Amino acid sequence: MKLNPAKDKELHDKINSETARIPWAELERHFAQGNVVYVSDQLDLIDVALRIAHDDKESIQRWMADGKLAKVTDAQAQSWAVTNLELWASVVSPFVLVQPPKSH
Repeated sequence: MKLNPAKDKELHDKINSETARIPWAELERHFAQGNVVYVSDQLDLIDVALRIAHDDKESIQRWMADGKLAKVTDAQAQSWAVTNLELWASVVSPFVLVQPPKSH
């Protein structure tokens, strides 16, 4: 997928400015709605958000096939709830993309 550098810079900056660390407890209601998506720490969270915003199906399908992008599992949610893990989060409505710190 060919992205438009000028427009993408603007959207990239917007997504970046709206990305924050957030404790899991604040994401649980979104998880219950099925809207929380795990992003592997092997990927750049902002790039993933940008590609989802552009509906880049090719990249999304490849990442899903590689296990680098997926709906958060019950096991992940339970593990993160125990420690109320802080995750990097970015919203691409209706999804909340989350990325655990590198040590998790």
